[in-house]
Amino acid sequence: MREAEADLGAADDAALAAYGDLLTEFESRGGYEADARVDKAMHGLGLAHTGPDRKLGSLSGGEQARLGLACLIAASPEVMLLDEPTNHLDGAALDWLESTLRSHPGTVIAVSHDRIFLEQVATAVLEVDADRRTVVRYGGGYEGFRAEQRAARQSWERSYAQWCEETAQLEAYATTTAHGVATGRAIKDNNKMAYDRASGRVQDSVSGRVRNAHKRLERLRAQPVPRPPDPLRFAAAPAAGATQGELVSPTGIRIGDRLAVDRRSVVAGGRLLIHGGNGAGKSTLLRVMAGVLEPDEGRVVRRGGIGYLAQEIPVHRPAESVLTAFGRGLPLTDEELVELLLSYGLFRPRDLRVPVGALSAGQRRRLALARLLTRPVDLLLLDEPANHLALGLVQELEEALAHWPGHWSWFRTTGCCAAVSPATSDGWSPDDCSNEPQPF
Repeated sequence: MREAEADLGAADDAALAAYGDLLTEFESRGGYEADARVDKAMHGLGLAHTGPDRKLGSLSGGEQARLGLACLIAASPEVMLLDEPTNHLDGAALDWLESTLRSHPGTVIAVSHDRIFLEQVATAVLEVDADRRTVVRYGGGYEGFRAEQRAARQSWERSYAQWCEETAQLEAYATTTAHGVATGRAIKDNNKMAYDRASGRVQDSVSGRVRNAHKRLERLRAQPVPRPPDPLRFAAAPAAGATQGELVSPTGIRIGDRLAVDRRSVVAGGRLLIHGGNGAGKSTLLRVMAGVLEPDEGRVVRRGGIGYLAQEIPVHRPAESVLTAFGRGLPLTDEELVELLLSYGLFRPRDLRVPVGALSAGQRRRLALARLLTRPVDLLLLDEPANHLALGLVQELEEALAHWPGHWSWFRTTGCCAAVSPATSDGWSPDDCSNEPQPF
């Protein structure tokens, strides 16, 4: 366009028509608003402080991720493919992103574990089932997905109950009827010939029914309906509610120029949200409260057991199996550990012998969560607990926390939340964990 404009004074009709076509295409693509879209995206995603001459290598990982998202949204393509777009976003940026995607005239396909984001943006949910290698579509947005998931769970429970009932009935029938046939019946009127004929027919008929029952029983056992996993539940102390008062009290805490806490306390039975932007020191505060990080100044008084779920789960024993890592510190046999871990529905039987070093970030998080579920604590400190967890599992986690008679805290990307409940330590210690919580 700029090159054509330089020659417009002496342009003929063809040149003017060509320039008009360029102008129409530029306008149709929103060319005049391009700079404004870039500025709006940078500001909306918290990058307004980043100058245009700043080197990409000087940006943090979170800033680079947000810059990539800003580039995509400013380009406004017909189809956007977003992989976990809410990562590294604070509350204001999340609100802006949700509003922008709702008003986007094209198509948006997002991989996300952020349910609030999905509730605000999604009109349909595609669930990828790794076990069956299928993709299932649920209409009606996230709420429609939840409703169909609840219905599927109820159907599973009914199928399992019917399988158990039919199996028990066939086992009882085959056992008692076969015993009756083997025992025989008494001869009446000393008529042995008539008895033999009648008894033979009866025994053949009954034996046939017993054989059919055994065959049906074999088919049922060959195709069992798996038992639905129990809802997630955090362990409670033997004397629930016995630990009262302040559970954690940081006083005069200073960590360089990053964090300063004069006096705060976490009281038993409460729910605490720690809110702040990226880099504000939320995770640092939880680490101090958990005793994982020592402050430069100040002290922290703790009462009762503490369970801490870190934002990133360290792996110090990569060759250790999932089952061994889960059971470390628990006085249970291997059979009992298998039954307990599988009851949570977090792992499949074939996963139990997998080395923890080969686990994905989501699998490591599920393993850390399983350890927290098993060990009673007074205080739960949860740093971004929904990260890398499937949607249904996040819902179960919320329900488990809602029913837990204790105190808990957790972080969302916009902040952190801390909580407390009665119980003992989750089993980790500085010696066991190389001074890190929930390591594997």
